[in-house]
Amino acid sequence: MANVSLLDVRDAINVSAADVPDEKLLKMIKRAEVTLSLELGKAVASGDCSEAEKEFITLLAAVYAVCYVTGGSAVGLSFSVGDQQVSVLDKAPPLSVLQQELERLLGGLKQPVLGSA
Repeated sequence: MANVSLLDVRDAINVSAADVPDEKLLKMIKRAEVTLSLELGKAVASGDCSEAEKEFITLLAAVYAVCYVTGGSAVGLSFSVGDQQVSVLDKAPPLSVLQQELERLLGGLKQPVLGSA
């Protein structure tokens, strides 16, 4: 099983602890964990999850971190980011790339529901 770490999230968008404090980032990881749990309809723990779940939680927390640094906001899988460009994010992937990856991962994590005829 996998564990989402602060370093995983920071590495995804190339920020440091000075840019996003540990306490803030832990809350972002928790929010991403809860979001994934709700989407999948099952309990997911960021400290003991599958590799795919870890990747989703990491990327969603990274999006939250980008929004924190730029003053934007993120709700579910719809993102808006303030028009202020912060130099610390010059090496971060665009939010659209992160969003596409989140949607792809979520599609793979959701189990098809078989209905009875």
